Amino acid sequence: MQATMSFDIPVEYLREAESIPSFWVTSLEEIAARLDADVSKGSVGVLGTSAGGRPIEFVVYGNARAGRGTTTFSGALGCKDIRAYLGPDHAKRVYMAIGGVHPGEFEGIVGIVNLIAVLETGADLRGKPWPDLLAAAQALDRIVLVPVTNVDGRARMAPRMLPHRGTDNAIYQFFGTGGWAPGRNIGWPACKRNIPLDFSTCAFPGGYPNDAGVNLAHDDFFGAGRQPETEALFALTARERPDLILNMHTGAPPRNFYTRMLRPFTEPLLVPVFEDLYRAIHTRLAVAGLQSSADPALEADPAQARPSVFNMNSALSLHCGALSVTIEAPCHAFSGTDRTGKVVACDPDATLDAQLLCHEEAMKFLIAHGGRAAWGPVREETG
Repeated sequence: MQATMSFDIPVEYLREAESIPSFWVTSLEEIAARLDADVSKGSVGVLGTSAGGRPIEFVVYGNARAGRGTTTFSGALGCKDIRAYLGPDHAKRVYMAIGGVHPGEFEGIVGIVNLIAVLETGADLRGKPWPDLLAAAQALDRIVLVPVTNVDGRARMAPRMLPHRGTDNAIYQFFGTGGWAPGRNIGWPACKRNIPLDFSTCAFPGGYPNDAGVNLAHDDFFGAGRQPETEALFALTARERPDLILNMHTGAPPRNFYTRMLRPFTEPLLVPVFEDLYRAIHTRLAVAGLQSSADPALEADPAQARPSVFNMNSALSLHCGALSVTIEAPCHAFSGTDRTGKVVACDPDATLDAQLLCHEEAMKFLIAHGGRAAWGPVREETG
């Protein structure tokens, strides 16, 4: 464990935003206090322990699938009947969302904490009601939420919210990907070149790795050295067998600096399902004024979705059959541009609206499309 090391972080880097909104809950201590005080309709549990020995909390609502299937996920694909894996409750619709895989990416964490508030009270932490989101959640059978997956990385990062620094993302990148030295960031995608990262080689490892130096998005998923956080997620998803997983990140492109869903590296059968989900979510965001334009024909075309490489989403999908996708939010700490090149900043209120609309539309999609049992494969027995 490398967590006891001290890091070379300039004092100016540690400066927080002058005014942090009450709904902006990102630290492990704040989240634990919220879950302890506010969750009564759901149940709080510990899904596992991190490489650094920290508990990973999660919240569930509704009733889990009862019973087990008769085969593995791979076996179900082989016999061309996904119901053989999902079990007798194959028609149940199970929704899952995870945040903080890269815990310097605060927006997804804020979104899930506020989603929990909506499920408990009908309103987010601003007091804004979300009746359609609550109704969609109540129509589902099961909801599984992990506010911070990489708790080690979040504990390493002192700021709760960074100040906005115009179009300069250098300090934010330092906290995310780490720095060989102050002023010399490791950067993206170079931060993926060293897994595990030896913390003694850098001034600050950033929030990407856990205390073992592993970026969980690119764990050795099929190796003997899988990280405890990955093991915990694998155990959780095998038990819950979710239909849909939203993996909430911060990483909207510098141009078209708005919430974007990435195309997953996934099972071919799920590609058309992803494209329908992409259309649904991006249409809603465009109509709500939360995209670069209000034109769904432009904003909701899945052909423009940036493709992902093999990563945690792929591993989870191949492990439990869920459609697992990344949603990248714009960052609160710097500005990008819209499609015309105009500089645009990320407004925290608008970002929270976008986060909750993504969850709402994803839940509605799952209700309307029936989940994995409807997506197949399903093979009717013949006499």
